[in-house]
Amino acid sequence: MAEPDQQTPSFGDSHVATLLLREILDVTEDFERSLGDELSVNATDLTAMQHLIVAGSLSPTGLAERLQLSSAAVTSVIDRLEGLGHVQRMPNPDDRRGTIVVPTPASVGRAMSRIVPMITEIDHAIRDFDEHEQVVITRYLTRVVEAYRAHAAPLDQPSSRARPWADAAND
Repeated sequence: MAEPDQQTPSFGDSHVATLLLREILDVTEDFERSLGDELSVNATDLTAMQHLIVAGSLSPTGLAERLQLSSAAVTSVIDRLEGLGHVQRMPNPDDRRGTIVVPTPASVGRAMSRIVPMITEIDHAIRDFDEHEQVVITRYLTRVVEAYRAHAAPLDQPSSRARPWADAAND
């Protein structure tokens, strides 16, 4: 049986900057996969860790909302992360009956030892440009983010699956 004709998608006359953005997305996935491998976690568990590292701690319900998972599914995520020593369940200081999930300092340190050098190098790259060029680059990237957000979720519903690292960079 003959296979259907598979063609590589064409992006037409896309600007090289647009093609580089596609490459950045691919490399980001590679980086996250590598970090997940180093921490022995799957993609969902890594995203949970990202949220916990940025937030410091979250209730299981808060983590479930950020991950868009059921309470049963997030319990499994927390169990796996706890079993690997990445998080601890602690009493919720604001609710005596509840718990919070707290990332362990060792896991935060391991993750940040990979993330901080990369962010520092990226930050140094923009500083190689003069002030006017930085304004233009920032304006371009702002428009790229706006375009992604406009196409990532229905217009009446902002995406809750934003990358936690990006959120931290905006603080």
